[in-house]
Amino acid sequence: MRRLSDEVFEPLGVDRLPPRWPASWSDEEVILALEPLVLEERRAKLRQVAARRLGGVTVLLDRPHDPHNGAAVLRSAEAFGLQAVHVIPSAEAFLVAGSVSRGTDTWLDVHRHATPEHAIARLREQDLELVATHPEGELLPEELRQLPRCALLLGNEHRGLSEPLRRAATRSVRIPMRGFVESLNVSVASAILLAAATQGREGDLSLDAQRRLYARGLFSTVRRAPEVLAALDVSRGR
Repeated sequence: MRRLSDEVFEPLGVDRLPPRWPASWSDEEVILALEPLVLEERRAKLRQVAARRLGGVTVLLDRPHDPHNGAAVLRSAEAFGLQAVHVIPSAEAFLVAGSVSRGTDTWLDVHRHATPEHAIARLREQDLELVATHPEGELLPEELRQLPRCALLLGNEHRGLSEPLRRAATRSVRIPMRGFVESLNVSVASAILLAAATQGREGDLSLDAQRRLYARGLFSTVRRAPEVLAALDVSRGR
């Protein structure tokens, strides 16, 4: 059994993005160079995932504390096809437990915001409706799919959502429960809400964004991809 003291916690810094190739390489050049090195079955999977990705649903984590919860939310976000997750870290760095995330965060764009106000502005720029999680929310989970674009606001495990986020939210959602428990762990709640919010949605990334994601997938799949591209740079005299 893995002990907590043996766990590896990975810090996610400002705008944590998966590894990128040199700026001198375009997305299409990366695809042409690396695609022949990847089995067709894998290429088909990468294209399928890219085509189903969602930019119209996202999650904002407000001051998460437990690395296992943070990792579980990232894992759920990737599983349900989100492309981006937003984080307002608490005083300590935003950490994820690698044993829980299982590398899924490498396929996501994780954006870190210094303040709630910065996060609110960024989400509104993307025409995302801010939906707070609340025990008395007016929406049920299945009604989230009716919102064209939405950002689910998930509060701290102990303190809930900060006041600026509560004020900025235009809608709220609740998870109906039959037992004595009044609330769920943030990672469990996020999985339930994302399953409902993404159900029936078609992928909405632009074709350019899909090709960029496909190139990213090839780059992450090919062993020693940076060295492969560097060798091609030398052969081309770059």
